[in-house]
Amino acid sequence: MILTEALRSLFGERSSISFSQYMGFALYDPQFGFYVRGGRAGRSADFLTSPEVGPLFGAVLARVLDQWWVAAGRPDPFVVAEVGAGPGTLARSIRFAAPECSASLLYVLVEQSAFQRSLHGEHLPGWMGERGGFELEAFVSSPQSGDGPQFVSASELPSGFAGVVLANELLDNLPVDIMRVRAGGVVEELQVALSEDVFGNRDDLALEPIAVRASAERAASVAVFHAAHPELPLDTWFPWQQQAQTWLQQATACLHSGHVLVIDYGATTAELAQREELGWLRTYRDQQRGGHPLDAPGSQDITCDVAIDQVQFGSPATDVVSQADFLRRNGIDELVEAGLAVWNERAHLGDLAAIRGRSAMREAEALLDPEGLGSFIVLHWELRPEH
Repeated sequence: MILTEALRSLFGERSSISFSQYMGFALYDPQFGFYVRGGRAGRSADFLTSPEVGPLFGAVLARVLDQWWVAAGRPDPFVVAEVGAGPGTLARSIRFAAPECSASLLYVLVEQSAFQRSLHGEHLPGWMGERGGFELEAFVSSPQSGDGPQFVSASELPSGFAGVVLANELLDNLPVDIMRVRAGGVVEELQVALSEDVFGNRDDLALEPIAVRASAERAASVAVFHAAHPELPLDTWFPWQQQAQTWLQQATACLHSGHVLVIDYGATTAELAQREELGWLRTYRDQQRGGHPLDAPGSQDITCDVAIDQVQFGSPATDVVSQADFLRRNGIDELVEAGLAVWNERAHLGDLAAIRGRSAMREAEALLDPEGLGSFIVLHWELRPEH
């Protein structure tokens, strides 16, 4: 099936579809989706995330995992499920950091893309292959008895475990809708319309945005949120992130107890709405900004700043801080000092240990940059066991 036929199938008899339907197709369609066709994070790939800066980010998270493991009574197994694991870069960094919890660690790399799951075993000693269903549930309930860390790939979260659900730059890739509230309370939605070119060439389709009145169900949900956030300006488009809210509900439902940790770029809905020309919606390709989101679906990443008040609507986070504050709170400065000490001791040798020690300072500068990664938001939910 060629792309134009797939798009026609997506639209069916409809003249327009929601932006979330289009975004889901462009990113995750089994044949034409960006991530199915090889899109991914990495220095030689399409975009860079904190784990790709270097191993320092994973080393800090390893310290966090140790704190939570100790506080939970050093459980065995200690289950960490990373959702949106991509090619497994963060898992490798955490393993390399050798946290104290390693011997009990069961790490689940949850990734929707089969292509990216195929990369997990390349640099992860202790990788146990892919699991799903009963096998996955059995895996996360199996004590390690000192044999950890072990890693497994999965297309979905396991259920009913105690531990950690981790998502680094996941929510920005979940499909969003585009809404606005007009004066008088009418709720409108920016949808995607499909039309053939003016010459009737059936192989040349055009996609264009079109404003329509929102369905009664969606309008009611937006109205409830808007009433709770009167600072949200009227007549201004903003992202509506129901899938992010649903994801959080699913993540917390999977845990008997433990922690959900979300790291992403974002702001409040009102702050996002004030950006000009849908400035919260961006595309990336080959380490550069891509084209218009409706251009060449499947050829570029589509991301949206996370509306942190929407994600927390009805489920306030235990803690919300910037990435810079989170990393400093959990020892990044100590790790940099230790790295520089190794560099000063071994610089004359120029060996791998010396180079790693020196690189820690450069990695920290990128991770703490207040105009870049340091401004990302970290949301933490702590779930206590019910008695």
